[in-house]
Amino acid sequence: MRSDDQPKGLRGITGLPQPVFITSALSAGNCRRMFAVKYSTGEIGRIFTVRLEDGDILHECIERLAADEGIGAAAVIVLGGADEGSRLVTGPEEARSTPVKPMELVTDDVREVTGTGTLFPDENGNPVLHMHIACGRNDTTVTGCVRRGVKVWHIMEVIIFEIKNSSAVRLPDAATGFRLMVP
Repeated sequence: MRSDDQPKGLRGITGLPQPVFITSALSAGNCRRMFAVKYSTGEIGRIFTVRLEDGDILHECIERLAADEGIGAAAVIVLGGADEGSRLVTGPEEARSTPVKPMELVTDDVREVTGTGTLFPDENGNPVLHMHIACGRNDTTVTGCVRRGVKVWHIMEVIIFEIKNSSAVRLPDAATGFRLMVP
């Protein structure tokens, strides 16, 4: 990848792996379609074991830790409790509208949490967490994205698996308004 082909925040960085594009065919009965898989590779780096405390905001703490520790890319898992007043993006108002208008749910009670996500830099090199969590209480569960602010109730345990030598970045997508991962 030439330096001027890289996203703005990565220009001048050499030695990044190039994304791979694969074209393949699927067949299922009479259905045949071509698709492209976009991916890049990396190696497992450091593994961080993190304890978040009561009142911490999940995505802010993970992104701050990533910036402080120089984590460029990672897979992230979380387990713990979300406090009352946590905000989740729970889907679009309409399935195929553009731009996408997100729905937000604010929790009215404490919830048990499990979640998974990825962390990649934006076009300026800042770490951006994309994580979805399932929040349960009694016999109901809601699932959503943590981007609007999930507040820790007592404790959250987080494991961060650093991905070294990754070329993946999050770039703005005009059609959706999302910051999409580009391998």
